[in-house]
Amino acid sequence: MPTKQGGLELLNDPVAQEMLQAPFPMRLAYNWTDGTPRVVPIGFHWDGTDLVIGSPPGAPKLNALQANPKVAITIDSNQMPYHVLLIRGTAQMTTHEGIIPEYTAYCFRYMGREGGEAWLQQVSQLIKTMVRIAIRPEWVGILDFDTRLPSAVERAIEAMGGA
Repeated sequence: MPTKQGGLELLNDPVAQEMLQAPFPMRLAYNWTDGTPRVVPIGFHWDGTDLVIGSPPGAPKLNALQANPKVAITIDSNQMPYHVLLIRGTAQMTTHEGIIPEYTAYCFRYMGREGGEAWLQQVSQLIKTMVRIAIRPEWVGILDFDTRLPSAVERAIEAMGGA
């Protein structure tokens, strides 16, 4: 029987590990300063504890995350059966000189070594300081459309006698 949705131990599940290492962006959901929701696709690095993203200091999302650091994240595949990793957590921000190592790591994962190096060379000329946004998971869910389905579908199956 699969681990109950919400448990942090789900981060060790093969589907979670696949999504955390795949060259897919995460979708970061947060509340804008006026209270309306926002979702942005963004590259990330999983360091085993936090999902880490890098941002230029002037990025508008930083003000919103400072006001309300609670976020939701989805990382999902693009083919059936879909694999989906759902995370809720809190963002913590710190400012660093130069490009943070996690930004370098995810550039290489997404673009390969050569493409990542070319991109980083351009970025390092534009950005002299970077904000490190670390998101610590507080709730984790997985949908793999095999052993874990959306809750409404699971309830419908149970209502039919567990077919």
